[in-house]
Amino acid sequence: MFDLTGPDDLVILGDNLDVLPRFADGAFDLIYVDPPFNTGGSQVRRTMRATPVGAQEPGLVGFNGVRHRRDEVGRMSWDDDFDDYLGFLMPRLVLARGLLAPHGTMYVHVDPRESHYVKVALDELFGRDCFLNEVIWAYDFGGRPKHRWAPKHDVILVYVKDPAHYHFDFAEVDRVPYMAPGLVGPEKAARGKLPTDVWWHTIVPTNSREKTGYPTQKPVGVVRRAIASSSRPGDIVADFFAGSGTTAAAARALGRRFVMVDSNPEAIQVMRERLGEDGVRYLSDDSV
Repeated sequence: MFDLTGPDDLVILGDNLDVLPRFADGAFDLIYVDPPFNTGGSQVRRTMRATPVGAQEPGLVGFNGVRHRRDEVGRMSWDDDFDDYLGFLMPRLVLARGLLAPHGTMYVHVDPRESHYVKVALDELFGRDCFLNEVIWAYDFGGRPKHRWAPKHDVILVYVKDPAHYHFDFAEVDRVPYMAPGLVGPEKAARGKLPTDVWWHTIVPTNSREKTGYPTQKPVGVVRRAIASSSRPGDIVADFFAGSGTTAAAARALGRRFVMVDSNPEAIQVMRERLGEDGVRYLSDDSV
């Protein structure tokens, strides 16, 4: 069994289907998972380096008219195609539910194409009375197809272990600007409003210090809102599809402990660079 009694946070390399049974029931106060979206292809993230070039050399024109060329210096990828997506995902969520504390909450971040099927399966797993919210994360970046409305949102399904005894604290959530501040007066406009179940938040900007180069990286601001509202300082937050470690970064900033699991060695390396060595144990599923 993995020991959570020590002071260190955990980052574990391994298949979550094998790792999850090695935690005690009720070990986690909050679980946030961002599983593969079943896009039907490969997720690829290329890391590029811009090098200034002379006026006569081939290249691109960038900021302030500076010419540069772009060279690929790294690439990460994996397949994101499942013949039976629910067959892959649900056994893992069944195990995860057992690891929620009695007051615990689970956030499941999925693609709109799969969210309806996942919700029906989660209704059966938790019970429909345990469904708390369908959160829409809306963003506005990237291409615009001309044959349909541009898909610019993800779905986050929120379930609680016990609908009569779960933790949720709106006071811990950062307020957001009113869309029509002139209608509410200067005092309310200055204070901002509490978010609804539609979260407008940009993706991780290309030039952001937050960006790790990992495919499918989600912004800290989105995950932070879930952790701030549904857990307390000192609680243990888990993510079993940890990827770039955004959940860990948000948990640490809010004074929560974390357990991250991912089967991709490249993800573990990204988290190691992002989170450092201080106070974090890096393990593999066969190390205990």
